[in-house]
Amino acid sequence: MSHGFEIVWEHSDRLVAGLVNTVVLSLLGAVLALMFGCVVAMMLMASNRVLALATQGVVDLMRCVPFLMLVYLVYYGLPQFGIDFDNWTAGLAALVLYNTAYMAEILRGIWKNLPRETIEAATAFGFQGRRLYTRIIFPQVFLAAGPMVGNQLIQIIKDTAFLTIIAVPELTQAASGIQAQYFVPFAAFIVAIFIYWALCALVEAGTFAVERLAEVRR
Repeated sequence: MSHGFEIVWEHSDRLVAGLVNTVVLSLLGAVLALMFGCVVAMMLMASNRVLALATQGVVDLMRCVPFLMLVYLVYYGLPQFGIDFDNWTAGLAALVLYNTAYMAEILRGIWKNLPRETIEAATAFGFQGRRLYTRIIFPQVFLAAGPMVGNQLIQIIKDTAFLTIIAVPELTQAASGIQAQYFVPFAAFIVAIFIYWALCALVEAGTFAVERLAEVRR
C-alpha cells in the first residue's frame, strides 16, 4: 500500500499539471458560463413572451442533456460542420455550454424574486437599460445567488473529470495515467479524490464569505 503512494509521490508533477488544468478549466468555465448566463437570464426575463419561451425551451433542453453526451457532441460532432476544436478547447466549450443553462436558471430565479419596489424606485430615479442592470439588478442578484453559484462551481470542478474521455490532461486523466502505468489504482485515485475535496472546500469557504457579505449588505 505504502509503495503505491510512494509511486504517486514520485510522479506528483503529473498530478500538479493535471490540477492546474482542472483549476483553469473550472474557473474559465464558471466565469464564462456566468457571463453568458447573465445574457440568457435577461432573455428569460424579457417582456417579449416569444423570446422568453424560446429561451426557456433551449435552457430546459441543455439541462436535460447528459454532460458526457455533450462532450462527445462538441468534440466528435461539430467537426462535421467545420467547427474543429482541440481536446482542451472542446472540453472548455462543453463546460461553458452546459453550465450556462444552469447559471441562467439560478440568476433568473433570484431575479424573479427581487422586490419590485427596488427596481421601480431605480427606474423612477432614471436608471434605464445597461445602468439598471449593472447598478441595481445584477449586484443584488449576484449577492443573493452566491451559495448557488458556489454549488455550481463545485459541480463544474467535478464535471472536468469527464473530460478524460477526450484526453484532456486534467486531474483524473493524470491519476489514470499513473495507475495505468504502475497499476496503483487505490493510491492514485485516493490522492486525486483528496485533491478534489480540497478544491471543493476552498469553494465552500469562498461561498461562506460571500454569504457573510450578503448578510452585512442587508
